[in-house]
Amino acid sequence: MPRGDKSSYTDKQQRQARHIEEGYEDRGLSQDEARRRAWATVNKETGGGKKSGAGRGTPVSHAPSRKGGHAGGAATASRPAAARSASARKAAATRKRNAAAKH
Repeated sequence: MPRGDKSSYTDKQQRQARHIEEGYEDRGLSQDEARRRAWATVNKETGGGKKSGAGRGTPVSHAPSRKGGHAGGAATASRPAAARSASARKAAATRKRNAAAKH
């Protein structure tokens, strides 16, 4: 089986990877990077593809999926309050401008 072959994965794992990949693409990642991260997440959660033999199952952990949200605040927390406030004002102005453009 060549590297990158996904035939040893269950239908559920393939659906999960597609869904995770779409989420990454919606957040602006390239298709290749989104696919790479999606399969890494599925592998981390489910322990990889199907394996034969009794007792080979491992419990599914959703910690890798939750991890992304927790990692995001560290950079913001290290910035000064003035910088965070300036970013918030800029974001509010952008939202207001985009809302006006829609109507």
